[in-house]
Parts: sequence; C-alpha cells; structure tokens
Amino acid sequence: MKTIPAKSILSPFREHGWFGSNYTVNLYRGCNHGCIYCDSRSECYGLDHFDIVFAKEDAITIFENELRSKRRKGLVLTGAMGDPYNRYEAKEKLTRSMLQALERYGFGVVLLTKSALVTRDIDLFQKISSHLPCGVSITITTADDMLAKKIETKVSPPSKRFAALENLSKKDIPAGITLMPTLPFITDTLDGVSEIVERAAAAGAAWVYAEEKMAVSLRDRQRAYFYMQLEEHFPGLMEQYVEQFGNRYWCETQNEKLWNHFVSECERYGLAYTMPEIEALIRRNTERQMTLF
Repeated sequence: MKTIPAKSILSPFREHGWFGSNYTVNLYRGCNHGCIYCDSRSECYGLDHFDIVFAKEDAITIFENELRSKRRKGLVLTGAMGDPYNRYEAKEKLTRSMLQALERYGFGVVLLTKSALVTRDIDLFQKISSHLPCGVSITITTADDMLAKKIETKVSPPSKRFAALENLSKKDIPAGITLMPTLPFITDTLDGVSEIVERAAAAGAAWVYAEEKMAVSLRDRQRAYFYMQLEEHFPGLMEQYVEQFGNRYWCETQNEKLWNHFVSECERYGLAYTMPEIEALIRRNTERQMTLF
C-alpha cells in the first residue's frame, strides 16, 4: 500500500451536492477496480496513474480534526472519485474508521461503491442511520456477471452486489442502486434496464438512480483508454463509436426511449428514481437532527 501526503480530507460543496451532500471525502487516491469507462481518468482531475491506489497519510487524524472544526454539521459523500472499498480497504480499514468518526461527530453519510465489502460495515450504517442521514448506493451497470467482467474487470460481480444490497436492506439501511453510466451498444438495452430494476426491487432497494442522458462521458485520455479496452473486449465496436459520436463528450444512442422505459419500470416496482425522492429517503428518521443540517 503506497501513501501520499495530504493537508485536507474533507471538502465542502459550494452548492447542493450529489445526493444532497454538503461535503465530499476521498481517503484514497486512485482506484483499482479497472472499470473501462471511469471518467476519473480524465486529465481535468489530475489523477495520473489512476489505477494505482494511494492511501492518504494520517487521513483519519486529519479528517477528525476537520470534523471537529466544522461549525455546520452536514452530509458527507464518499466514493465519487474512487471506490472507498478498494482492494486495500479490507486491511487498511480507513473507510470503516471514517464511518466511526462521522457517527461520533454527528455527520451523516452517503456512500457510493461497487464492492460487496460494504456489508462488513453494516453495524456502523445501522448506527448512523438510526439518528443521522445515511444512504448506500451500489453502482450496477449490468446484471450480467460475464459482461460485467469485461467492463468492470476487478470488481465484485453484479450478483454479489445485489446480494450486498439485499443484506443492507434487510437491516433497514437506506440503500439503492446507481445505474450509470450506460454504454452504447453494450448495456443500453430495454431488457438490460428492466432486469436491473426488477432485481433491485427483489433485493429490497429503496431507489434506482440514473441520469436522464442514459449515456457515457468520454474525453481526452479516458476516451483513449476506453477505446483501447473496446478493441480488446469488443472487437470492431470502437469504429462504431468513432463513426457515431466523433469527439462528443456525452455518447448515447436511444436516451429518451431508454429513460422513459427506466421511469416506467421504477414506477412499476415502486422505486424512487429522482434525486429529491432519494434525498428524502436518506434523511429519513432524522427529524430531530435536521436543524443541524
């Protein structure tokens, strides 16, 4: 496990953040899940050698000092720039220590992950969700384990992620699915979307969230990496991307049709799919704490 120095861990949002968050946290730099579509490889984020994971030195000490110094409590988002349950977390337990600190200092959490390791910390999510805003959103882009092995090469298969979602839901932890990105010619099918929503409902999910674009974003070195992976795993598909999308940032084929189908399926199974609905679910059982947020 390599380390890098860090001056700060907790970053505030200037405006309303994703899932209603007020702050964001990244205890690690980089991610080794090997997802071929990850936008965090883009140059604008400055993460060279993105697939190499570094732990931030004295991360928890710095993090706790920052929590103590905040006059305003809030909801902390983690997992937007790298999975908090990367392969090193099982040993390092930085994410577990972060959750303990959040509960101790009265901050809520919304955590994004693709890893079944999230179930290790069910006890902490239960403790937090009993009196603070709390949510776990597990990213699932396809329900097909074999297909997922090609596009998310070193990640828990979808079957294990659905099982993790069911374990969280059974413990009354607000949990759902993040269905993004959608890959043209690979995962953008009506049947594929239906299967994810149906299995989410069967696992007890409270929500399935997708962006209305139903697309994948591609730019600079991330586009180059993605095309290289297409050549390896889906021969001939790169040419289709080049022909149809050129240098477009958002790449989609049937976003309106797919979005309408997605909405219809969520409503059919009674799942939340809009961000305001999901934020309300994450902040449930926290009426007494709302003045702090």
